Amino acid sequence: MGLNASQKIIKNHLVKGEMIPGKEIAIKIDQTLTQDSTGTMAYLQFEALGIDRVKTKRSVAYIDHNILQSGPENADDHLYIQTVAKKHGIYFSRPGNGICHQVNLERFGVPGDTLLGSDSHTPTGGGIGMLAIGAGGLDVAVAMGGGEYYVNMPSIVKVNLTGKLSPWVTAKDIILEMLKRLTVKGGVGKIFEYTGEGVKTLSVPERATITNMGAELGATTSIFPSDDVVQKFLKAQGREEDFYLIQPDEDAVYDEEMEINLSLLEPMVACPHSPDDVVPVSELKNIKVNQVCIGSCTNSSYVDMMKVANILKGNTVSENVSLVISPGSKQVLTMLAENGALASMVAAGARILESACGPCIGMGQSPSTDAVSLRTFNRNFEGRSGTKSAKIYLVSPEIAAASALTGHITDPRTLGEYFDIEMPSKFLVEDNMIVDPSEDGREVEVVRGPNIKPFPKAKALGEVVEGKILTKVGDNITTDHIMPSNAKLLPYRSNIPYLAEYCLTPCDEDFPRKAKENQGGFIVGGSNYGQGSSREHAALAPLYLGVKAVFAKSFARIHKANLINNGIITLVFENLEDYDKINVMDELEIKDALTQIDNNIVIVSNKTKDEEYRMIFDATDRQRNMIRYGGLLNLVKRINN
Repeated sequence: MGLNASQKIIKNHLVKGEMIPGKEIAIKIDQTLTQDSTGTMAYLQFEALGIDRVKTKRSVAYIDHNILQSGPENADDHLYIQTVAKKHGIYFSRPGNGICHQVNLERFGVPGDTLLGSDSHTPTGGGIGMLAIGAGGLDVAVAMGGGEYYVNMPSIVKVNLTGKLSPWVTAKDIILEMLKRLTVKGGVGKIFEYTGEGVKTLSVPERATITNMGAELGATTSIFPSDDVVQKFLKAQGREEDFYLIQPDEDAVYDEEMEINLSLLEPMVACPHSPDDVVPVSELKNIKVNQVCIGSCTNSSYVDMMKVANILKGNTVSENVSLVISPGSKQVLTMLAENGALASMVAAGARILESACGPCIGMGQSPSTDAVSLRTFNRNFEGRSGTKSAKIYLVSPEIAAASALTGHITDPRTLGEYFDIEMPSKFLVEDNMIVDPSEDGREVEVVRGPNIKPFPKAKALGEVVEGKILTKVGDNITTDHIMPSNAKLLPYRSNIPYLAEYCLTPCDEDFPRKAKENQGGFIVGGSNYGQGSSREHAALAPLYLGVKAVFAKSFARIHKANLINNGIITLVFENLEDYDKINVMDELEIKDALTQIDNNIVIVSNKTKDEEYRMIFDATDRQRNMIRYGGLLNLVKRINN
């Protein structure tokens, strides 16, 4: 029985466990990446491990999220990350060098390697054949220290691509088709491996668009094989020596299979407020557009930008549209400047932003009240743009550029004859904005600004866990709901006490007050609780406020891991009807907690209503020990001592 590409990489990195879907495995991590929104906390946690130097092949710290500097807080975090990276053997990508996933793909990604990143869109690396997984900062800190990464062995889904994309149909439409079919919960516990003749027709940036947005499916990761297309890309980046062939065996076996005929696809749009609310653009008639944002780690490659420049060239953006463009990296921006494409964008009326995440994470460019904003991004959760009343649509760069000119959502096929943009045979390579680590970290002083506060730490589990239900929320609550990440709050990513004052306030503005007045307690959530970003702050802020457990219908993978890593119990209703029985301020109790956490079923008593609920504690033995000892950091220290 042959192996698929995912199994080959996992087998080559397997440290513990068996490759049986659903069973816990531990894999060795070759590379890590962090960004500044999650990085400060990850490096504080790494320092707490007491390890002098990272043990990975390569670890890179990127500055791409907290770019606006309206006060010293962001700059202080950047300086901390730069100095801690210098000291501990981590490469540092300076502000302006680009978005972590774009730059990592260009300059550091290696087919066949494993990559763990403190950002949920780390699977972008699957576009060149990496096993790239998003995780919480603490998991990344442990991996930097040489520790294994633990995950339940995913089931591998073969996505057979046939045919070829029609003119004006894009890679964005492929992943939107996936979301339309499977929904934002359809990829939980799975790796999507793309195969078939259609793969050969897709460039590396197109593949990366698909693997990037695979995160919106809830997938562990997505991956393309590494082939001659990847080899040519790496050669053009001056990195041909990094090429490694990764192909599924001819008799490879998959857990599931599906097929997409690329020839049958048409331009698609994800409507507000979910990436899976997908319709053909042809169905959206007479929708006026107020803002268009082009960029993000999903669609900011050189080829994407060149397509936009060609559409804009010689035209003028509609008078009622604000168009902003964020090239994905310094490499992309410089090449656009040198070949004149940047001038075409500016002449048409586009505003050029930094090579950074920017509006994708709500860092500036919030739309006007009730505005319609078209974005080439990966998420359109309500309020994520910074304007709660705005309607955010996710589109391809082609739809975005066409709509910016017409002032309404426009099918790009109406533009006429399609033009092909050739991949460069040689990219402009200038890594002068990447700082090498010091050979001797002892000579480096780590600089900590006054906004950097110690992170909260969980306590060991007691015999009884009790408290009140502090809030009850519905389905598909995102980490943006749990820990908002707008331009006003991002500067405080290293200050959990400050951030905690805003925890869950988009759902319940009184949550922080209730948590403090009741010395902590519990949260009740619906299905897919914690979808979206990998931000560990969505676990750290509740921990700071004394949250002891979260009861939900189901959890998103990364957030569940983050909660357990920080000593917060995650319990799933065995009987979903019990969700309806619990009210805010009910007093709940878990008796004999130290004994009960060893079981798959935990009995929770509602003292207010004299009821009992059977809850599923789906956790590995290692995770149960995390809860017992008060989180992953305490467990690692206990093992090392």
